[in-house]
Amino acid sequence: MPLSEDVRNELAGIAPRRECDRLAELSALFHTAGSIHLRGRGEVSVHLDLSTSAVARRAFALLRSFDVECEIRSYRRRAFDSGTRYQLHVPGRNRALQVLHEAGVVTVGLAPLERPPKRLVARACCRGAYLRGALLGGGSVSRAHLEIRTGERGGAEFITEVAASEGVCLTVGERVGHAVAYAKGAEAIADVLATAGAAGAVLTFAERAVVGSAKSRANRLANADHANLVRTSRAAGAQLRALRRLERRGALARLPAELRELAELRLAHPALSLRELGLKCRPPATKATVHRRLQKLILLSQT
Repeated sequence: MPLSEDVRNELAGIAPRRECDRLAELSALFHTAGSIHLRGRGEVSVHLDLSTSAVARRAFALLRSFDVECEIRSYRRRAFDSGTRYQLHVPGRNRALQVLHEAGVVTVGLAPLERPPKRLVARACCRGAYLRGALLGGGSVSRAHLEIRTGERGGAEFITEVAASEGVCLTVGERVGHAVAYAKGAEAIADVLATAGAAGAVLTFAERAVVGSAKSRANRLANADHANLVRTSRAAGAQLRALRRLERRGALARLPAELRELAELRLAHPALSLRELGLKCRPPATKATVHRRLQKLILLSQT
């Protein structure tokens, strides 16, 4: 199974509980895979064009959670691999248009928006949900390249801003007829997937990347791994000493939830890397986020 399909299947299986997360994910789906059709007499309909049945079912469930009626149809492409694709047809009724306006897909006057308002991704959970929806709607992943396709440059720029808020670096590029937000390199791609909640795909991706490059890089990696291990061990030792100081002062119980969770994980797993610690967080956190939180814990232990 291609890596892109593995990622989509895992992300499609995540059902966000909060309404704000569902709205952010729905917004990203429409901004990466949606289209608006004028039917005359001021009526419109909205379509989602999706690559797999799992993503189509996820989009259907999201719409139904907002009491929006829709219909799933399938068709076979004539070009490329002639694979089956799936369309969700959403009639332009009042409830559907209200939800699409709240999701930052259309204006009050039913004009399509190039990018949603920032209020939609004000929380970290919403930013992760938006990246998840963008990957479901327009994402593709290989061993060395991840990209998310959007119709307009503004949509790709919005995705890079959302990712940057979570410490993840994406770059905007323009293609013929569309724009993309993309990442290159194993670490950058893993951070995007972790932020979107695809912990299993991160581990699969890392495994495939290591297997694919192991022979040519074996000697250099052996030396680098030793140096990294020394640095990681020293950093973990400093973190553990700081956490034990906080523990002796009874300060751990008074920490914010995300800091307390990470402190407990580090104490329970002294040898794990930052990325591995991030994958154990709920929701998963990026390597950059884990590093920032641990640095904050060290500073708190010194005050």
